[in-house]
Amino acid sequence: MTDRKKQLKQDYVQGSRPAGVFQIRNTLNEKVFVGSSTNLPGIFNRHEFQLKAGGHPNKKLQADWNELGAENFAFEVLEEIKPQEIANYDLKADLDFFEDLWLEKLAPYDERGYNEKKMTRVERLKMIAENRSRD
Repeated sequence: MTDRKKQLKQDYVQGSRPAGVFQIRNTLNEKVFVGSSTNLPGIFNRHEFQLKAGGHPNKKLQADWNELGAENFAFEVLEEIKPQEIANYDLKADLDFFEDLWLEKLAPYDERGYNEKKMTRVERLKMIAENRSRD
């Protein structure tokens, strides 16, 4: 491998990738799927690969992709987050916070999008209690 290729590979491995909140937008009906990732280019590649292969875990998104075609979907960054170089910084917590803000703003559920509503803290605690009582 040439020195240039080695350097490019090393830069890729060591380099920080853009993190943030994204959407996959159906350009025909404006339905969206909202998510977040510490590696935006990587998550776009993953979703696109899964959709092209017909194995995306979101069945409603997959069905529309199959019916309408890849050309009718846009992969877009909603919010890029720059990791902070401070002690005890939690990038994942920031991603979760900003994803929740975008979910609240866009409400991409039911006829407006492809996301499933997250359970509230109370709903999760109730589910945990029910599961424990069955054991």
